[in-house]
Amino acid sequence: MTARIAFDRHVWKEVAHLLANFPMALTGFVYVVTMVAVGAGLSVTVVGLPLLAAGLAGARLLGRAERVRARLLLGLRIDEPSTLPYWPRGDLGRWLWTALKDPVAWRTVLYHFVRLPWGVLTFAVTLVGLIVLWPVLPYVVRGLANADRAMVRGLLAPSDELERRVAELESDRGVVVDTAAADLRRIERDLHDGAQARLVALAMGLGLAKEKLLEDPEAAAAMVDEAHGEVKLALQELRDLARGIHPAVLTDRGLDAALSAIASRCTVPVTVTVDLAERPAEAIEGIAYFTVSELLQNVSKHSRARSAAVDIWRADDRMLIQVSDDGHGGARLDGGTGLAGLAERLGAVDGLFLLESPAGGPTAVTAELPWRRREVPPASTAAATTTTTTR
Repeated sequence: MTARIAFDRHVWKEVAHLLANFPMALTGFVYVVTMVAVGAGLSVTVVGLPLLAAGLAGARLLGRAERVRARLLLGLRIDEPSTLPYWPRGDLGRWLWTALKDPVAWRTVLYHFVRLPWGVLTFAVTLVGLIVLWPVLPYVVRGLANADRAMVRGLLAPSDELERRVAELESDRGVVVDTAAADLRRIERDLHDGAQARLVALAMGLGLAKEKLLEDPEAAAAMVDEAHGEVKLALQELRDLARGIHPAVLTDRGLDAALSAIASRCTVPVTVTVDLAERPAEAIEGIAYFTVSELLQNVSKHSRARSAAVDIWRADDRMLIQVSDDGHGGARLDGGTGLAGLAERLGAVDGLFLLESPAGGPTAVTAELPWRRREVPPASTAAATTTTTTR
């Protein structure tokens, strides 16, 4: 009974892993030695460093194969390290520098460099054990396999949270780029379809009024009066567009005044409380403003609430924003209200987005942003706790 338990499928998987160590170690050793020797030897030429960078990329692939082998045969699950851009995108020097200093690739090179003697040892001991050391083979195999597990964890696993953070930041950078491109397209569309079209019509109207000035002064006066109305509408559209980019009241008076202005346009009464002893950095202040703006738009459109509240305060090195309402609840990140996009944009700046909206309400959205001090605050930056109720 004991022998049957000892020689289970896990032991045979470990035996297969140890026997495969020698051919895998030999392949990896030959590859890394050749790659380093050729790359270093040709480093004085134009092709040397690119060859070394490409070789390091190949070493990463060998490391991935070893992680797959460890998962299938040793039951060891290792997270994949963050990927790095290995194809030059307009800047060959930056690509080379990124590839040549890649810690994941160099640890994989070290792994394959030291594996050859270990692969020979484990292959020989396991092979002899299958013939001579049969009674104690499971214990020998388990010890060698555990050493293999430790080696894989030490050299092929992500070294720390930094590599995971690199992957997150690369993903977040894509979100920021996409969001910025979408904002630029929106601004272009608003200018083209709004103020630009109105100004073109205004120019044509003034041209016709000029032609009729002597022939029909009354008609010309009516055209000028109509053009005057068009100018007012164009100015209002430009003001609205500028407010959507960065409102002047936010720059001049800070979050309290800017959010009170937003709240005054909400369809339900909104209580705004800003408890900040000083103003944050302009970028953080702008993100907070547009976050609250979008959330209050959702309150107006979807919540059917009777009242809402906006609270902003600082906790250590974070700025917290909470927008709550007493509506019917049921909001979801995938509900088509733009909350998912808002959560992505906050995540791109190391922020957090939490949604609590049970069916029947109430709804509370809490957002966190990193606190950064305003470098050159205006004289009027200091802001005490203020509470404003607007309708």
